[in-house]
Amino acid sequence: MDANQGSRKAFLLVLLVFALGIALGAVGTYVVTTRVLAARPQLNTVPNRVALFTRDLNLNPDQQKQIQEILTETRARYAEIHSHADPEYERVRHEGREKIRQILTPEQRPKFEDMLRRFDEERRNRQNEGHD
Repeated sequence: MDANQGSRKAFLLVLLVFALGIALGAVGTYVVTTRVLAARPQLNTVPNRVALFTRDLNLNPDQQKQIQEILTETRARYAEIHSHADPEYERVRHEGREKIRQILTPEQRPKFEDMLRRFDEERRNRQNEGHD
């Protein structure tokens, strides 16, 4: 075997190891996101909170019912607070964005609007996750 052929085999071996590393990383990421994270319960729901309290505090059925009612009422009160505060947050957010727009160049403004669309979408997704 000449040196050129040996170099080629070494290169192919390194390339194969690199490709296998990418494949293993992709499979590992898939497993973690689809199996491990999906298996974790959403603790932010009333039934899951009650189940957690029941397990950790050894609640009796009457306590479970009372805690479920308390958590449901508390969640409704949170929603009421948000409904009053959200318009004020929106006003402040709008004012801040307008101030930023005033200092941007015409070339920067479209990029800023794209950023705002992404930020707003991320915020909506977070809010929707919290209401499940």
